[in-house]
Amino acid sequence: MVMKIGMIGLGKMGGNMVIRLKNGGQDVVGFDRSQEAIDHLVSQGVAADALTSDMDRFIELLGEPGQRAVWVMVPAGQITQSVIDDLAGRLSAGDVIIDGGNSNFHDTQRRGEALAAKGLHFVDVGTSGGVWGITEGYGMMVGGPDEGVERIRPALEALAPAPDRGWGHMGPTGSGHYVKMVHNGIEYGMMQAYAEGFELMKAHQTFNLDMAQIAEVWRHGTVIRSWLLDLTAEALKNSADFDQLSDYVADSGEGRWTIIDSIELGVPTPVITLATQMRFRSQQDVSYQGQMLSAMRRAFGGHAVKTLEATKQESVVPAVKPGESPKAAAPENIPTAAAQPSISGRSEAQELGETGQQRTTGDQKAGE
Repeated sequence: MVMKIGMIGLGKMGGNMVIRLKNGGQDVVGFDRSQEAIDHLVSQGVAADALTSDMDRFIELLGEPGQRAVWVMVPAGQITQSVIDDLAGRLSAGDVIIDGGNSNFHDTQRRGEALAAKGLHFVDVGTSGGVWGITEGYGMMVGGPDEGVERIRPALEALAPAPDRGWGHMGPTGSGHYVKMVHNGIEYGMMQAYAEGFELMKAHQTFNLDMAQIAEVWRHGTVIRSWLLDLTAEALKNSADFDQLSDYVADSGEGRWTIIDSIELGVPTPVITLATQMRFRSQQDVSYQGQMLSAMRRAFGGHAVKTLEATKQESVVPAVKPGESPKAAAPENIPTAAAQPSISGRSEAQELGETGQQRTTGDQKAGE
């Protein structure tokens, strides 16, 4: 089945998803203020007339009111709120808005209620797969009303590794982002365990162990083989490049939210908690573990990483209080000034600051 769907945000995640949707036979249009992002997609075979940097034109390309669907793939927090507010003033009852980023599930629940009051369907999709999703498919944890989810089923089936696997309807609005939050918390723990093990072996100099060889052996047949280990092995093959990596490891918010939820529910999560704390530590000193985590994040998500030289030339620790993360600067290619009033009519501080506040830096961390 073919559907028309629009994508806002044509960066490394949104752009790749447009290509996969197109290759999957879907009718996709895209918006981005960056002409460079648009030109890149055109070079990859996406029709130029399906892409625009003009929001009014983008809305026209979506088709008939009440049948339109827009996937928002931008950094979580203020930018996502601004885009959704803008869309809420342009779309009609029956249209669907999808948030494919790493929004806090409390924010998602609030937005869903406000949009439902306008007759709009709001679907949250926790999206995993990083830069590899374009070929391997994306794992998607979907939340929202049944009607909205069914409306976008063709797109979900095209984006997934296969139509019948790799995605699922988790439950009501917010559940998709909640499950993705826990997914990322687990990811933190897995990455930390690998990094600790490799640092321990590197410190045991008696055997002069080859980290790249060990990673390659562990990839095949062992109990701890995984895709993360596959990517680690690939990163370790280039020792000169690896040695230049800074051990500064960003935390995008989901680990913190997972810990907060575990405290509120009284469920112990010591591994996830410590793994998140270790990311804070990485922002203060240098360690082989941190370099290992940086290599893995770059491999699976295409995330920008610091080099040791760059770290020496700038302040590594953000100018924030311990336990906080720097707020993201709004990318120039994303509309940050909403054309319409906030969908809930509340103050900006209430809209953006009540739920733990996503603190992403740079591009959306949806690949994690």
